[in-house]
Amino acid sequence: MIVLSPHERLPRHGLLLLAALSFFWGINWPIMKIVMSEVPPLYFRGSCLIVGGIGMLAITVASGNTIRVPKGHWGRLLLLSLFNIIGWSVLVAYGVLLLPSGRAALLGFTMPLWGSILSVWILGERITFRRSFGLLLGLAGIVALMGGSLQGMMQAPAGVACMLLAAWSWALGVVLLKRLPVAMPTTALTGWTMLLGGIPILLAAIPLESSRLIFPSFWPAFGMVYNVFIAFMFCYWAWNRIVLMVPVAVSSLSSLTTPLIGVVSGIVLLGEPLGWREALAALLILAAVGTVSLKR
Repeated sequence: MIVLSPHERLPRHGLLLLAALSFFWGINWPIMKIVMSEVPPLYFRGSCLIVGGIGMLAITVASGNTIRVPKGHWGRLLLLSLFNIIGWSVLVAYGVLLLPSGRAALLGFTMPLWGSILSVWILGERITFRRSFGLLLGLAGIVALMGGSLQGMMQAPAGVACMLLAAWSWALGVVLLKRLPVAMPTTALTGWTMLLGGIPILLAAIPLESSRLIFPSFWPAFGMVYNVFIAFMFCYWAWNRIVLMVPVAVSSLSSLTTPLIGVVSGIVLLGEPLGWREALAALLILAAVGTVSLKR
């Protein structure tokens, strides 16, 4: 069953959620790099997802809602978790290890391109002039940001491959969230997908990374706490809310402010370079988001 979105553009509360999501996910790119300077990637992602998932389910129960999965919907949850959580989280972790955090964010947020294509094929969504123009503006902004670092990216082809596969996995997960709806509160949906994704990631970490496991110092430990409560619990909940509000093309393009913030925060926190490309990309990406998100 396909559930049609009630809005073609984000309502006001959706725009507020988008602003918070873009900021918190954006600054998480350099934070991830800080965490993984001491914490192995699978242990990092798996443990944060499990704790965050349990937290979201606890919030659901505390608010008086049910965490019961509707009969016959476990398969849908596993599919959503596979692409939205496992594929994205694992591939992003290794991509960030191999590339500068801001540039990894840029490759990850080619997602709107794949999401727009998949939504036409799987959901039958229309590619309107407004959405096409927004997509071109957004991709132009991404290309502008990549311009000065293509040579550096090509020196780490495995990192580039990880981030592009992560973008594709996330795009497919977003489309499947629309194509295979699960009748449960967004908090419960978010909690279950995080928990179902985190368990196999952590199980894989035990034989692969235990020899490198150490107790992290303050800033990597702070980064893990930030990921549990902000990047995972709040941001995944906010993202699922936004995806269910509007067509895939709109939600995907609206997310393009995140890599811009990721690049800026990489400049501030990690000393990554700043130039005219960042300013040009900011204008293009903000224009893209305005094109598909605002009424006028």
